[in-house]
Amino acid sequence: MEASFDNKTNLFNTNLRSKVDDSILYTFTTKSGYRGRKHTIVTDANPAPGHSATAGVIHWKEEALEIGGQRKTTKELKETVGSLFKKTRYWQWAPDRKKYEIRYEDETWKAFLLNELVATFYIPSHPKLFGKLKPSILQMEPKALLEDEVFLLLVFAYLVS
Repeated sequence: MEASFDNKTNLFNTNLRSKVDDSILYTFTTKSGYRGRKHTIVTDANPAPGHSATAGVIHWKEEALEIGGQRKTTKELKETVGSLFKKTRYWQWAPDRKKYEIRYEDETWKAFLLNELVATFYIPSHPKLFGKLKPSILQMEPKALLEDEVFLLLVFAYLVS
């Protein structure tokens, strides 16, 4: 899957569109309060029959992610291994699910599964005064799409903030 965000300046109130046919895959809606973001709701544009349209939620104040009504704090989901100068970050939704190594390189968040690149999230960090802004691009391989599409989407959005 390759997709781009249609709002180039605000990734938290935008649509994620397929690069193939420009259809909306997910919608991000963020509710903010006096002291910042409260939660970001990710809505599936084409939910499976019998499933909720809400794919996931980021609860900013609680630092938690929610998928399928199950809420977990980021402390439960991430693991940092290594020394002060060489840290490796792992994210995993549940013990029976895949564990992803997450890295940030060259304006891109990358997810690796067993040292194989399975997802990337490119965020252009240098806005241009003149000319077009580049959109943020999300790419996921089938291995990541099977179980953890929404999880990785929420993790990338959480890390961007």
